[in-house]
Order: sequence, then structure tokens, then C-alpha cells
Amino acid sequence: MSLTRSGFLVLACAFFLATTASALAVAEGSGLPLPRFVSLRAKEVNMRAGPGVQYPVEWVYHRQKLPVEIIAEYNTWRKVRDWQGTQGWIHQSMLGGRRFIIVTGTKRTVRRQAAAKSAPVAQAETGVIGKLVRCPESGNWCEIEIGNHKGWLRKVDFWGVYRDEVVE
Repeated sequence: MSLTRSGFLVLACAFFLATTASALAVAEGSGLPLPRFVSLRAKEVNMRAGPGVQYPVEWVYHRQKLPVEIIAEYNTWRKVRDWQGTQGWIHQSMLGGRRFIIVTGTKRTVRRQAAAKSAPVAQAETGVIGKLVRCPESGNWCEIEIGNHKGWLRKVDFWGVYRDEVVE
């Protein structure tokens, strides 16, 4: 009789540990590195006060492709920060892995090559969103696309890439 009880206790403990470990794995998130940049997938995205639909919407974004930085994860929710420092929680389904940048500061000159004296391709106003094409290992420039214009911007002229990040 006591063997049956101890067998039951062993099975109960094993079940508890298995389900707890599985729940903890889900709570951790994607396992991808943090922080990292992503972009808004939809034309309208709610930012919430916490990781769930029970939390109030604090902000509504109306800019598809806007870059945001994931700074934390909880299950299917991502805590993000935007280029102005606003933080909140967005469901993972509203975020995409395609990389975009947003021009910051004053009007910026997009150059034909990764050099300050290179010919200008276009002028980009603050707040303009562009596609991040690549950021080579050497230098502080990234190749971007804004509208029909493809060229180079210095990393200090936009938000959406880390200072030492290489993007291929």
C-alpha cells in the first residue's frame, strides 16, 4: 500500500515539474536576443499598459512599418520602445521582422555612396520611414530605401539600428 502512495507521489511530482517547466518556457517569450529592432506590421496597432488584452490601450499607432525596439517579452506579448521613448506592450502578431528606420533630427541628405562628400540622392524630412537594406561592418553608414530613392545615411541620422550593428 505504501509503495502505491509513493508511486503516486512520484508521478504527481513529475507531472507538476513537467507542466511547470513547460509553462515557464512559454512565459519566457521567443528566445531571440533582447533588445532587438522590428517594425509595426499593421496600419493600426494598439500599445497596451501590460502584456494582455485586459490591460488598457495607452497608445494607437497609425504608421505601418514604424520601427520599434523590443526590450522585453512575456508569452506572445512584446514590450517595445518607439523612437520617441514611449514604452508599452504589443502583441507579437502586430510586429514584423522586416527592418525599417525613421529619420531623426533635421532634414537629412541621402547620399549615393557611404561618404559625406558623395552626391545627394534625396532629402529626407524628420519622421520619414525608410527600408533598411544593409549596414556593412566597416563604417557608420547604412544603405536605405525611401520611396523610389536608394542611398546611404549615417547611423546618427536615423533611429532603428544599433551603433555597432551589422545588417546584411
